[in-house]
Amino acid sequence: MKKLIIITSLAITAFIAGCGGDEKAAKATTTETPKSMVADEPPAYDPKRGEGKFTAESLDLTDKIDNTLATSGESVAKVKCFSCHKVTDEKLVGPGWKGVTTRRAPAWIMNFITNPEGMIDKDPEAQAMLEICLVRMPNQNLTDDEAR
Repeated sequence: MKKLIIITSLAITAFIAGCGGDEKAAKATTTETPKSMVADEPPAYDPKRGEGKFTAESLDLTDKIDNTLATSGESVAKVKCFSCHKVTDEKLVGPGWKGVTTRRAPAWIMNFITNPEGMIDKDPEAQAMLEICLVRMPNQNLTDDEAR
């Protein structure tokens, strides 16, 4: 019986010693990559820009309105947008567009139009709209010119 108690005690002691480890030794063997050496870290999420390729710098809003592009965009909107949106502030399926450019930055709007899935997944404002509208905006696969 004494042998069993001694063996059990030794086993428990070995188990505890093996699990505890030496914190100083663990820290010495841990290697961390300095931040300056981390390549291509994704930028932090910017709620004014949203999730997508458009930035304030990539959208030149100083140009005058291109009438040809505006006419083409109106045709696209009639086919792909107006079944869910109105140009007033009235909600249809999705929110009305009136005043959207005062509530949202141009890059946010372009990113939402061209990347609704990514925006709804990450953006708190897009998630709040989803709670109100109860329907996820489908990706209409618009080109940059069509979205513009």
